Amino acid sequence: MKAAVPCYYHLDVEVSPERVGQVRRILAAHLRYWNLETLVESVCHCAEALLHTIDEHAADKNTTVEMWWNGSHLITAVSDNDQDLRPHNAPQGCLAQIAALSDGWGCCATGAGGKIIWFSWRARSAERAPLVPTGPMPSLREARRAPRRVTLPAAVLAAPLGDREAAVAVR
Repeated sequence: MKAAVPCYYHLDVEVSPERVGQVRRILAAHLRYWNLETLVESVCHCAEALLHTIDEHAADKNTTVEMWWNGSHLITAVSDNDQDLRPHNAPQGCLAQIAALSDGWGCCATGAGGKIIWFSWRARSAERAPLVPTGPMPSLREARRAPRRVTLPAAVLAAPLGDREAAVAVR
């Protein structure tokens, strides 16, 4: 099994209804690039729910979305700078969806008065291996192709069987 390379993605975005769909597509593209196809729907759904909540309730629409992949865990964090919207005031439907879809989640305050809501999944990246096992490598005899037709000189063909080796060696 190949060791997974740690990956990180950071996106600063000003949230609007049009941007939510764009961010979803960007996150999905990065997850597919990291071979995490199985997590695309749930990660994008959770991020989309948080972005919609920020769009509807926050005065400051500047938001940061980050994803970390270490080979066994994917962590996605959405942070904003709005001091009015605290995690305990966020709509419970959004956090309930995140809790239901993720393996773990949490929130913490930032030094600037905002908050970070994160969620994580345990996963393995997909191996890029063929689904059907490959056959064994051919042996040397099978791999070397014998010539289909060898043109022999007339002198070799006219010589008796015992003398053919001598006739070939003379040529």
